[in-house]
Amino acid sequence: MAGQNLKKLAPQATATRSGPYTCEAPGVEKPEGETIPRRNLVSKDGLRNTPQEGVNTLYDVLRYSAAKFGNAKAVGARKVVNIHEETKKVKKMIDGQEQEVDKKWQYFELSAYSYKSFVEFEKMALTVGSALAHLGYKPHDRLHLFAATSMQWLASAHGAVSQSLAIVTAYDTLGEEGLTHSMQQTHAKIMFTDPELLPKLVNPFKKTKEVSVVVYSTKNNAKQKDIDALTSAHPHLKVLSFDQLLSLGNDNPAQPIPPQADDLACIMYTSGSTGTPKGVMIKHRNVVAAVAGVDAIVGKYLGPGDVLIAYLPAAHILEFVFENAVLYWGGTMGYGTIRTLSDTSVRNCAGDIRELKPTVMVGVPQVWETVKKGIISKVEAGGAVKSRMFWGAYAAKGFLLSSGLPGSGILDAIVFNKVKEATGGRLRICMNGGGPIAKETQRFISLAITPMISGYGLTETCGMGALMDPLAWTDSALGEMPASVEMKLVDFADAGYYSTNKPPQGEIWIRGGSVVSGYLNMPEETAESFTDDGWFKTGDIGEFDAQGQIRIIDRKKNLVKTLAGEYIALEKLESVYRSASIVQNICVYAAEDRQKPIAIIVPAEPALKKLAAETGATGEHLEELVHDEKINNAVLKQLQSVGQKGGLAGFEVIEGVVLADEEWTPQNGLTTAAQKLNRKGILKQYEKEVDRAYGRS
Repeated sequence: MAGQNLKKLAPQATATRSGPYTCEAPGVEKPEGETIPRRNLVSKDGLRNTPQEGVNTLYDVLRYSAAKFGNAKAVGARKVVNIHEETKKVKKMIDGQEQEVDKKWQYFELSAYSYKSFVEFEKMALTVGSALAHLGYKPHDRLHLFAATSMQWLASAHGAVSQSLAIVTAYDTLGEEGLTHSMQQTHAKIMFTDPELLPKLVNPFKKTKEVSVVVYSTKNNAKQKDIDALTSAHPHLKVLSFDQLLSLGNDNPAQPIPPQADDLACIMYTSGSTGTPKGVMIKHRNVVAAVAGVDAIVGKYLGPGDVLIAYLPAAHILEFVFENAVLYWGGTMGYGTIRTLSDTSVRNCAGDIRELKPTVMVGVPQVWETVKKGIISKVEAGGAVKSRMFWGAYAAKGFLLSSGLPGSGILDAIVFNKVKEATGGRLRICMNGGGPIAKETQRFISLAITPMISGYGLTETCGMGALMDPLAWTDSALGEMPASVEMKLVDFADAGYYSTNKPPQGEIWIRGGSVVSGYLNMPEETAESFTDDGWFKTGDIGEFDAQGQIRIIDRKKNLVKTLAGEYIALEKLESVYRSASIVQNICVYAAEDRQKPIAIIVPAEPALKKLAAETGATGEHLEELVHDEKINNAVLKQLQSVGQKGGLAGFEVIEGVVLADEEWTPQNGLTTAAQKLNRKGILKQYEKEVDRAYGRS
């Protein structure tokens, strides 16, 4: 295939490129207790640290994209036109009593997307840089980004970089304690935030006085009372809107001060799902190596004309690297939010996906489960004939692709092109990252919409660990090593994972240009996680398949030894059970004094109501239905069936279930901003229900 054709490629859910996809590092003998490191085939003789000559920093990425792609669309955003509120009465159990309470729902009305070209975006970023210089900030000062993903977030980051400042990223859902910690530890001197977050700054600024300027985004209107409350509590603060910052930069132009590859680009905090958030020290060369690593695998398929929907937290390494890679490739980014992705939370307009019609979408497992369940509910709502037609076509397409037979394109034209409208109708490549996804869900999205590739990485590796080539599609591995890293497996004897197993198994260690050198002011944790010769110990347990791809099979911290002496991998079980139609979110818990685990789930309300009708349970709302014993028994049976069909061993099949009566969100502290579970918080909240599920009370 000519390289140019690959940019328009619409891949199918099958491998058309033959393996192996990685190789052992040449000239290395197998050490005791570990495998020989594996590399991408294109970097067999040396890892790639830059995507091309002359692109060594994030500043270079910005200048390169503007010079190469000029007036093409770079970034787009929507404005909130109106917020519609609806109040409904719902029944809720309060202190064991059923009571009616008011519940408010918010729906957003949004404008169409408006865009800036690469040249305009470059000008915006450099103008931000000029304003920072005028305000007195110097190279190596730090700009704290405490805001949701947006065009102005990325422009602020690149503006800071253009004056050799480093950025500090914090999730917009971070609590006051976490925010104070990051401000005190990083000594940031200026902050970019969103108007609705201004009230959250009042208390943290009592403990740290180094920030002298706060800039708020203008995608939503700021309330004057919030600005007044902040400035009256902290008179030393100068509070500016992003538009005022741009005016300041336009009136006081300054020459860029380009950073060096070894300069600090970003202090990015880990999500903190397994302890205190750690500030990861990311240099320019680390991020650029990550762009080079991902470019070697998917760069040949992407370019001008491709549209990425950007909605995951930019404070997460996956989104941060991908946004900069899209700039490098010349694609268009349209910004959205988790809440407005689909049509369900908007009024008088389409959701972000249908409005933007992206060709590329990166998501976390929960997003893909929602997409899948939305499609299935629409199919079932069309009646028995349409439902049979869909599932018949689904089975036929799977058979044709796995057998290498033609005809799947006809099924797309007749059946699946209508389904693809749920994601705008133009999606060519979608990617799952941030956690394991159920094999059934990956397969469903890949057959019904477009092939779903997988990615794996950590903040400490700038997201680099594994990435699947769309032409090497599989649902049994995560993919090959990106070209900027090498990977080896090290024995983890406690659970029987050895490099000599067939296939080789062990803890995943990663080394290369995109691997950072440590954590901010945490020498003990740095020494524990990083070796002197550059390896990062991920804590994940993996195995290499016959094609040299990596598969994650466990996580050291999520391995629980049960009463039977068997190890249970919580995330693996969650990825299987999450595919059940009843599950919106799930946390598996295994007590050390029991033989089997239980599941705490947030039920999907449409599936719950359907189950209520089938079992004869009474109640209209989630808050009532979750306490019904008939429903609990039916949900348990459904999940047990899913576990057995998913190939789980007997000791991995749950023995009890708890139904949660509210969603788990970063706002209520039950998930992190990266949609990872706060296991301790969930177990504390449902402690009594967990005891009941285990028959302890």
